[in-house]
Amino acid sequence: MTARTELARVAREQSRLLAPTVPQAPAPDIASAISNKPLLLRLADVQPVPVSWLWPGRIPLGKLTILDGDPGLGKSTVMLDLAARVTTDRVAPDGAQMGSGGVVILTAEDGLADTVRPRLDAMDGDAARVVALEAVRDQQREIQSVTLPDHLDALRQAVESTDAILVIVDPFMAYLGSYINSRIDHDIRRTLAPLARLAEDMGVAVVLIRHLNKSNAGPALYRGGGSIGIIGAARMGLLVAPDPDDEARRVLAVVKSNLAPIAPSLAYRLASIPTGVARVEWEGTSPHSANRLLAVPADEEERSTLDTAVSFLTEELGSGPRKSMELEGEARRLGVSERTLNRARARLGVRAQKVGGVWWTVLPTVPSSEVGTLGTLEDSDATIRLFGRVPTVPTVGDGTVADRSGIELTAARACPKGHPMRHKGADLEAGWVCPVCHPTAAAALFGEPAP
Repeated sequence: MTARTELARVAREQSRLLAPTVPQAPAPDIASAISNKPLLLRLADVQPVPVSWLWPGRIPLGKLTILDGDPGLGKSTVMLDLAARVTTDRVAPDGAQMGSGGVVILTAEDGLADTVRPRLDAMDGDAARVVALEAVRDQQREIQSVTLPDHLDALRQAVESTDAILVIVDPFMAYLGSYINSRIDHDIRRTLAPLARLAEDMGVAVVLIRHLNKSNAGPALYRGGGSIGIIGAARMGLLVAPDPDDEARRVLAVVKSNLAPIAPSLAYRLASIPTGVARVEWEGTSPHSANRLLAVPADEEERSTLDTAVSFLTEELGSGPRKSMELEGEARRLGVSERTLNRARARLGVRAQKVGGVWWTVLPTVPSSEVGTLGTLEDSDATIRLFGRVPTVPTVGDGTVADRSGIELTAARACPKGHPMRHKGADLEAGWVCPVCHPTAAAALFGEPAP
């Protein structure tokens, strides 16, 4: 071999060694290909089952539920109230039957000895059926803080050990692994998916408590901290917020419900027993929805505007129903916005009814059994309801109904303001109208010129 040939060989070898490495495609893995085959389940083979509830309409079994709210409003205390009911086989705050079983608590903010246990005792819970998952011991026998989804096996064992049907994670963000970004949807869904499977496998209700974000606008669905994927993964969403009508009262409202119609909001107060420990006192339903609760007035000026709107509705509707469009027009002339008027309607429980193509607004003080009809107008064949109290049908001496023909009766009945009412038609339970309060309707009913 000549010297030149040897140099050429060395050069080729150096070029080969210095050339960038091109990754080779891996050889087909037959086992991997087999393991990635889809697992299909025909829906015809799925046996339908009803939704199981811990608290009907609010907290389902086998699912995730989110409880949102600002600090200091009693989220943890409300959940301990429910835990007390679950462990002692009592009914829910609204009287519905609840499940009975143990409870697992993960709490990162309240002390077990000075807060959790005293509150549970104050609400007559069975402490023997409640366990707190405080930490886990790893394979090296070292104590570690509980994080999700890393320690789901430990949570599963805790549920099994107490025959639990309720798991409370308070607050949820405190138990996320350090590698989980709560604002990234992908991270959150990969965390919650195995937790949801655990809930379904074990038939346990998992309630994740969460603080609200710092935004002061937007629907309640978007007000919880972290990614929208959190409320997206949950089947039910609840909210705790101050009652705009009473600073000392709170309201529990449904934000989201994938499994049932929206349940009524419930009002409650945080009361203290002689030892100073807080407990929950429920006060029945509240007219405030989750969105309205988070749209409370920002200052005293807005509160004054709301009070004005409430007074306006009370005065205008006190004498009977009003056409909704007319009512809204008068409110605008007074400087009351549509948003404020709607909040005033919610506070008063005002209801609306569409009759003959027209919306009427009325206070909720008139029972349905006392709502008469104005009659049928020949030109539109539409029955218009008169939202007034209907006195007893007039009778004659022998007790029979007077003037069965019903051509026209005057002063046989009085409207809520005491004005004599006029009647037309054969049915004395219908066809009554007050010509003073409703002159246009009376003129239409009797074929008279409009005033």
